[in-house]
Amino acid sequence: MFQYLTYKLAHFLAMNLQLRHGYGLASFIAKLQYLLSRNDRLIVYANLRAIFPGEDEKEIKRLAKEVFVNFAKYLTDFFRFEKLDRGYIDSHVKIAGAQNLDDALKRGKGVVTLTAHIGNYELGGAVISLLGYKFNAVALNHKEKKVNDLFVSQRARAGINVIPLGAAVKKCYEALKKGEIVALVGDRDFTPHGVKTKFFGKDALIPRGPAAFYLKAGVAIVPGFLIRMPDDTFELRFEKPISYTATGDEQLDEQRVTEMCLRVIEGYIRKYPSQWYMFRRFWI
Repeated sequence: MFQYLTYKLAHFLAMNLQLRHGYGLASFIAKLQYLLSRNDRLIVYANLRAIFPGEDEKEIKRLAKEVFVNFAKYLTDFFRFEKLDRGYIDSHVKIAGAQNLDDALKRGKGVVTLTAHIGNYELGGAVISLLGYKFNAVALNHKEKKVNDLFVSQRARAGINVIPLGAAVKKCYEALKKGEIVALVGDRDFTPHGVKTKFFGKDALIPRGPAAFYLKAGVAIVPGFLIRMPDDTFELRFEKPISYTATGDEQLDEQRVTEMCLRVIEGYIRKYPSQWYMFRRFWI
């Protein structure tokens, strides 16, 4: 209940403060959290060291603090979804590579947009939906029902259809058959059934969903990321679709497509490490 009330308060403040004041308050709280939450801080340190093994301690700490601040801004944006409109998109979001998405959709099989816990993936989905695309996102249910309902309602306000992780495969196929977009995060598997592969040179379990849809249904995978700029505007970038010729060896093909997806994600994380929101131990 405490967590739910905290999120409700955050929602109230985000809706009633000017955006710059909301960011300011969120940043202040994030810096306190950075100081007080030793466990989260150490996990972020460890993740950043895995990305930049030779980086000095001072830079790792600077990046880690920015992770906390950027995540707080991400939540501020999420709780302001009711205020989103085309005017906001026109003034705050630059879109690059939209033709990559449109061309893939013209095939009529739907599209998997591959993303990660980086930038503002929630806002990215809202922007895509407000631009007129039919957008679905697979999301892990929160263990507290009231919190989960709050998060689902926020996404629904922006036109995002949430597919619970437990019912994902069937619902995803249904959406893709309608020619819609299904967003999947490709940087962390929340089940024990992921593909074991190398991520930044270390063993990790990675979601098999994107590769499975690509290989079994011929669905295009278009990487897409919404990245925060220094002035708190955003760039929504769609990369060229993943391209791979199957060998017929199902396990090998799944491994290789997954690795191709990871290389794109690694590139974004290396470039924007302070926007990778991973507060759990990642590698196995």
